[in-house]
Amino acid sequence: MKKVLLTICTILCTGMLLAEETVKPWKFSGVVGLNASATGMVNWAAGGNNNVNGVAFGKLRLMYDKNNLSWETNLDLEYGLTFVDQKYDKLQKSSDHIVFNTKFGWAFAPKWFLTAQAGFQSQFTPGYTYNGDETANPIISNWLAPSYTDISVGIDWKPNSIFSVYLSPVAGRITTAWVSDRTNQRYSDIYPLADGGLRDVLQNKFATWKYVDDPVVTDAFVREYSNVKAELGLSFKGGINWAYKDLKIITNLTLFTPYKWDKVSLYQSIDPNAPDAGTIYSVNAEGREFIGYRDNNRRFGNFDVDWDVAISYQFLKCLNVTLSTSMKYYNGVMIADKEGNAAERVQFKSILGLGVGYSF
Repeated sequence: MKKVLLTICTILCTGMLLAEETVKPWKFSGVVGLNASATGMVNWAAGGNNNVNGVAFGKLRLMYDKNNLSWETNLDLEYGLTFVDQKYDKLQKSSDHIVFNTKFGWAFAPKWFLTAQAGFQSQFTPGYTYNGDETANPIISNWLAPSYTDISVGIDWKPNSIFSVYLSPVAGRITTAWVSDRTNQRYSDIYPLADGGLRDVLQNKFATWKYVDDPVVTDAFVREYSNVKAELGLSFKGGINWAYKDLKIITNLTLFTPYKWDKVSLYQSIDPNAPDAGTIYSVNAEGREFIGYRDNNRRFGNFDVDWDVAISYQFLKCLNVTLSTSMKYYNGVMIADKEGNAAERVQFKSILGLGVGYSF
């Protein structure tokens, strides 16, 4: 009888150990695919052009969860081209982004993690303003112009494998508008730009500048440009990765606001009848009063916003329907309207596609 009981206990213990071993700490999931669309017109009175559009994408997620340690990595890649049946600018880029995030956490309480996180955003190839004629198309963005690198330490709340919320009071952001000397010279020769060439245009647009006192002209201020700008601030991130049968929803929201306020104090003559009435100075003096600040809108409470949503449904094992949206708002990033007026604006993009894809 003792031998039988010993055998049963051995079998049960072995089964429990095997069951523990089958629980894998690593989990890999995502969506990859290629969406395409084509428009053909013959004697179409409303006008338009024949076109073919293709977008390749991949949204991958790798998770590790064992004992008190958690590690999650997300990679979002997308690139699209459009062929338009017209004389100029036949091949145009329609979509392009690289988003990478990774975070490592230690559970100090159930569902709460002390977490270190890093992220990177940029694009593969230059972006252009397509003017539809034989002249060269101005570049409006490039690899590392812009790019955003985030490094932070904070608290991560993960009630389950689907939802997470992260808050970091110690978050660093590195913004770049880097253009090599060779690229700057090559594209400055093709079309007219500002005095600094392509580098000056992209630095101005992507907020790697601030106002400082003019080192040459006394009592004045100028913009100071930089290829790289580092900021310390507050970061908040929320994410959902949910799947039900063949339906998958992935969404991520990121907010960042800097602590430091780069600003120049402004002064103006008190006497409205003075010869310099209306002139704005950067230095206070007798007969002047403080009237405010001039800055690039980078200050605490003004949040940079990144919100991405991807919804996919797979059917017939190899076909899928995808809807992806991306909304951005960056303080200091100046976007011109049709009249050429530059201001900070909400950026929004959506892509609805049917194509070949695979969810896992």
